[in-house]
Amino acid sequence: MTVPVLVPFDPNHVDMGNRLQPISVEHLLGTDHLGRDLFSRILVGAQTTVGTSIFVLSIALLIGIPIGLISGYIGGRIDRMMMRVVDAFLAFPDYLVAIVLSGLLGPGMINLVIAIVTVKWVGYTRLVRSTVLSEKQKDYIAGAKINGLSSFQILLKHMIPHILGNVMVLATLDIGKIILMIAALSYIGLGAQPPSPEWGAMLNEGKSFFYNAPQLMIIPGLSIMIIVFIFNLLGDYLRDRFDVKDQKGGL
Repeated sequence: MTVPVLVPFDPNHVDMGNRLQPISVEHLLGTDHLGRDLFSRILVGAQTTVGTSIFVLSIALLIGIPIGLISGYIGGRIDRMMMRVVDAFLAFPDYLVAIVLSGLLGPGMINLVIAIVTVKWVGYTRLVRSTVLSEKQKDYIAGAKINGLSSFQILLKHMIPHILGNVMVLATLDIGKIILMIAALSYIGLGAQPPSPEWGAMLNEGKSFFYNAPQLMIIPGLSIMIIVFIFNLLGDYLRDRFDVKDQKGGL
């Protein structure tokens, strides 16, 4: 594991002689039950938790947006078939499906990514489809067809710019939910495995020491809360910026 330059200690270095140390100049947030520097683990854990969330979101967008564009624009049998698949996923809560899939696939971050992507792409497909269904009935789309633009050109030049605002808002709000999902699944042992410094896994490791070293749970918990709050604020700003209204397909 490569340790970033800004991290003062190896986050996985065990030093039993310094276990459960309080906050100090040397260890800014103290040490955990194995003597590992908590500040270093929080910083590296941000890469794991937030980085994985962004990766999951990117894959969900790459799957959901094209399917929504094609389903909404072509319509007919393809649209009906895709919507039955989407409705089947949306019939159950995200967390329940993710837990079941993670349990079936087994613990680990790769399986966790697969499970969360499986439940997250459908929201973007439905949002994009609803926008395309609305836009393709407008006169400028008929004018584009008369001018000889192909379906691909219409999707690229006219449809995608109209869906970007809605998608950006939903994605920004959704990343907080993905962070919580990754942390929750890691907390119950279905995500990151020890000694990986993932925030949810750190919460799980620290629960046994809550009374004599509460910072082992409080600090990862605050980290999750703060980063989710920041993304929610950003999502609210973008929603106002793009004047996005609640609609059937998404927000």
